[in-house]
Amino acid sequence: MDVLHKQVAPGATGSDKDEHYESACPCRSTLDLLSSKWTALVIGALEERTHRFGELQRVLPGVSKKMLAQTLRVLEADGLISRTVHAEAPIRVEYTLTELGRSAAIPLAAVREWSMKHAKSIDRARRDHAKRTGIPAP
Repeated sequence: MDVLHKQVAPGATGSDKDEHYESACPCRSTLDLLSSKWTALVIGALEERTHRFGELQRVLPGVSKKMLAQTLRVLEADGLISRTVHAEAPIRVEYTLTELGRSAAIPLAAVREWSMKHAKSIDRARRDHAKRTGIPAP
């Protein structure tokens, strides 16, 4: 049985949650992927509809071509998006969420919503911390 599906005997002190903190836990690379700002934003944009590369750049101001291309390659390799090349002149490439990507969009949407709801509080806490410690806010 793998680490993610390890059964703990009733009354045991360990928990599956503890296993997720282990460096060998296979969920670590998935958490790294999903915790990326650009991953969350690309998946959010693709939740709405299929996009071409240039459209994604416009929808996601601040992302460089290199970072967007890298994010799209990783999401495709991990099965969260599909890339369709249309043999036209000029070539048209479209990106869309797969079923796996749509399932990842659900918790990411909750994180985006929480982030928007609490952004001012976090910003205020950062400013207060900077005043108390003299360490500039990020």
